[in-house]
Amino acid sequence: MVSRRKTRPTELVRVGDRVSFLYLERCSVHRDSNAITATDDRGTVHIPAAGVSVLLLGPGTTITHQAVSLMSDSGSTVVWTGERGVRYYAHGQPLAMSTRLLEAQAAAVSNARSRLRVARAMYELRFPEEDVSQLTMQQLRGREGARVRRAYRAEAERTGVEWRGRSYDVDDWFSGDPVNQALSAANAVLYGVVHAAIVGLGCSPGLGFIHTGHQRAFVYDIADLYKTELTVPVAFDVASETPMNIGAETRRRLRDRLYDSKLLERCARDIQYLLVGQRESDPDALDGRESLALWDGKDGTVAGGVSYEVEF
Repeated sequence: MVSRRKTRPTELVRVGDRVSFLYLERCSVHRDSNAITATDDRGTVHIPAAGVSVLLLGPGTTITHQAVSLMSDSGSTVVWTGERGVRYYAHGQPLAMSTRLLEAQAAAVSNARSRLRVARAMYELRFPEEDVSQLTMQQLRGREGARVRRAYRAEAERTGVEWRGRSYDVDDWFSGDPVNQALSAANAVLYGVVHAAIVGLGCSPGLGFIHTGHQRAFVYDIADLYKTELTVPVAFDVASETPMNIGAETRRRLRDRLYDSKLLERCARDIQYLLVGQRESDPDALDGRESLALWDGKDGTVAGGVSYEVEF
């Protein structure tokens, strides 16, 4: 049997020309030539595989081996998620054949000065009107703590929900009051979406800049950029109504809020900005450019696939 030729990087659609994220649920995904098809009781839709950066598969989806093979060959990531992409379960090959973003992340987190630079940039996104360029990590944490407390107080006043502070038991979710239950449910959803974005870009979820020592440290770093805007207001809204199932209602409302705010696209832009200093899509950072090199130790890298035999 003759194997099929792998698509060359020059034949792929550049990242800037692709759909950033495509979410499918309750359908069957197959392959038809160079397209994937999504079929449900309403019919079949053809989707050019090379035009999608990340395919999110929600509940009720089935996908064939040939469809997964095509997505991989097209340089597209496949991520298995919860409803509307709100939980991360697993992922296939990331979009980035180049490791530029991953290497930038590893290099920045491995040096105290560059790690502080990225951490300051993260806080800068939270304090757009303040100069944090000279603040230490201790000062930044204090500033962040005050910001979060103000957000909680403001939402409590807006909704009339009594706020006694953030308190939760990871082993006993029901021990918290309604607003703490809603906050825990909302944050879990947010972590899932951010996790999907991170692995879709080829980055490491475990290499955090502010958080550290946990397999999802970078997930928590990025998720904290959006909590006061997204999860906190939703949690207080749900708690003010105290529905029968706080967790389910919180997930449904936050699902729609995240979808409408295009959070996945924002995550991609923010991560690129933090790691390589660019807010817009950077084709060189994400395109399927396979360029296997050899580490030189002196000159950085040298070309791979070359004989460097020397006489001793």
